[in-house]
Amino acid sequence: MLGLGTFELREQSGADSVVAAIGLGYTHIDTASGYGNEEIVGLGIRQSGCSREDLFVTTKVGRDDLAAGPARACAEASLERMQLDYVDLLLIHWPNLDVPLAETLAVFAELVNEGKVRNIGISNFTRPRVDKAVESSSIPIAVNQVEYHPHLDQEALRRHCEGHGILLTAYSPLAQGTIVQDGTLIAIGVDCDKGPAQVALRWLLHKQIAAIPKASSAGHMADNIDLFDWTLSDGQIARIDAIETVHRVIDWWPGDFDKDA
Repeated sequence: MLGLGTFELREQSGADSVVAAIGLGYTHIDTASGYGNEEIVGLGIRQSGCSREDLFVTTKVGRDDLAAGPARACAEASLERMQLDYVDLLLIHWPNLDVPLAETLAVFAELVNEGKVRNIGISNFTRPRVDKAVESSSIPIAVNQVEYHPHLDQEALRRHCEGHGILLTAYSPLAQGTIVQDGTLIAIGVDCDKGPAQVALRWLLHKQIAAIPKASSAGHMADNIDLFDWTLSDGQIARIDAIETVHRVIDWWPGDFDKDA
């Protein structure tokens, strides 16, 4: 349930980061057509020497490519850039109210039937838009990827997605690094002999939320994946749940996309 976010990974150093992550045990690699680095991600996958079947690769179709023709072209171009026969998960990156969801999701279903995509999902979808996606799709929606961290606890959305059998995946799970300054997380980390970032990620896993922290250095990757031989107590989880800070890091489009939840 822990993956590598690859936003801003570039050039050979970016491929090296993917190789390092896979070597440390990461099996989920997350990218997007809009990141401009799918070639680098694909190169890293090949250079890792890891069997394709042992990896879970996610990419996304951007909001300007959600009409039927562009959606198919975008997904197939992603496969070509990564030199992959299929992706494990294809997401709508951001909602676009000008394109019917059914149109996009019909193309996604075709790609699944053709073996080019294994699972489909959505990203940055609020509760009403999750409902609309479920209604509009002929096949299950597997994932909703959203910003989620102790300073943006979207528990109502998590429960709503769970009711539809949809897994929530957290991007920016460390709030672009600002989470490490939180006093509650620091104090719990001292008690657990872990860093505040590890505490935040462990909290997400406790909630059955997948997380894709971005990291480029092997040291940070190793710290982020050191989550599976320890746990948080119920009291510690309650303390994190009670954090009152509310801060959304990613809010570039549209400014009110989350206001209909």
